Amino acid sequence: MSLEISKELEAAKKAVEQLTKELENSRKGLGKLHLEYGFDTVEDFIAELKVAHKSGPAKATGKRSKEAAAGVPKTKGKRARITPEIKKAVAAAVKDGKTGQQIAEELGISLPSVQNIKKEFGLVKSRS
Repeated sequence: MSLEISKELEAAKKAVEQLTKELENSRKGLGKLHLEYGFDTVEDFIAELKVAHKSGPAKATGKRSKEAAAGVPKTKGKRARITPEIKKAVAAAVKDGKTGQQIAEELGISLPSVQNIKKEFGLVKSRS
């Protein structure tokens, strides 16, 4: 019985020794990782990782617009000024049969602005 235990103990020691060697080899590979990415020192590599982590993608809030879900970046532009000329152009475009979206894109204003102008000129269809 003690001979069997002795053999099991030797096998376990060999297994531990093998695992220790594998661990050392994997650490050596990580130790050279900074060189693979073109950094002279590990410290420079770590500093760059920290910067990349801070400027990485924003955390998800769970609420996504249709544009964000479709991968369309959100842009912030100048607010359009609705001049009398734009109002006249909207009225003319409505009379030509263009859709609100077409008018908005053509004149560089929002669709709600187009709707407001149509309402102001009485160009909105009644719901009855």
